[in-house]
Amino acid sequence: MAISVTIDRKAWKETPALDRNARAAARAALAVAGLDPRRCDLSIAFADDAAVACLNRRWRSIDKPTNVLSFPAAAGPLGSRRFLGDIVLAAGVVAAESLAQGKKLSGHVSHLVVHAVLHLLGHDHEKPAEARKMEQMEIRALAMLGIADPYHVN
Repeated sequence: MAISVTIDRKAWKETPALDRNARAAARAALAVAGLDPRRCDLSIAFADDAAVACLNRRWRSIDKPTNVLSFPAAAGPLGSRRFLGDIVLAAGVVAAESLAQGKKLSGHVSHLVVHAVLHLLGHDHEKPAEARKMEQMEIRALAMLGIADPYHVN
């Protein structure tokens, strides 16, 4: 699997092992979806809030940053490998959520990468049944990484 990871070091300066954790989270999401990670490619960008706000405004007509955006690639495999699409995470939003929810930043980042990869694969959470299925897949993928169920509140 080829995962391209780009990190804006000014925005994500104090976040260790981003590259390694993002790759592991993407592999876990693909595994729970039943895909061979060796046959899938994707791109993950760790950006600042301003960059994500710009993308969110342009592609979703929402004039503010969000935690993560996913941009699925055009349908259909390309040769023997499949490019899934692009994922972009916003440093400030993700850090604020992590702090507010009392979660480790690394675990929250992993959860968002898993969530976004599942979106690239066509999963959604607009309807209750779809949301339950997607959450269960996220929980299984995160368990593979040693991360507790993010939906379980103590």
